[in-house]
Amino acid sequence: MPTVKNIIEAALLASGEPLRISQLQDLFVSDDGIEPPSAERVREELDNLASEYEQRGIELRRVAGGYRIQVRSELAPWISRLWQERPARYSRALLETLALIAYRQPITRGEIEHVRGVSVSTSIIRTLEELDWVQVIGKRDVPGRPALYATTDAFLAHFNLDSLAQLPDLAAVHESSDKQQADRQAAENPASECAESSTVRGE
Repeated sequence: MPTVKNIIEAALLASGEPLRISQLQDLFVSDDGIEPPSAERVREELDNLASEYEQRGIELRRVAGGYRIQVRSELAPWISRLWQERPARYSRALLETLALIAYRQPITRGEIEHVRGVSVSTSIIRTLEELDWVQVIGKRDVPGRPALYATTDAFLAHFNLDSLAQLPDLAAVHESSDKQQADRQAAENPASECAESSTVRGE
């Protein structure tokens, strides 16, 4: 007879998305009247699996309110070689739009445009919806009743977040973005960096 832990592990490996405690309990529902394991028992077995994976290349991670077994992020440079195609690259406009939705949700398209200072193309909204990262959750109660956008559980799962509370602080995001931009500019124009360095040294 398979153990509760083995059944949970197999389900997490087979599922293409995070599974919640209640979904794992439903695996044990049968017509013979046997009670499924309690939520506490399921959590205990999840903890056991997480401990077993500590020294392995996989980990048990809580994301989007559920649990999934995934490859450790530090192994991505090697595992990514299994796929020939390059990872998708998204435009700055798309990422800025997604960030505004994530941090200010629910938000309308007009409010996004007001913050960014430029119009948001329909293709950006369509792409985010096709990726299942954002969704319409209602209408703003103002003239025209514009759609209200918010992120989805798929957004949390893709970015390895359990909840929106785990989003990085905006100040840290801006600091990282500024540093990356400066690094790119230095790499693209090393001569200017050398000239600046010489000026500082008085050469």
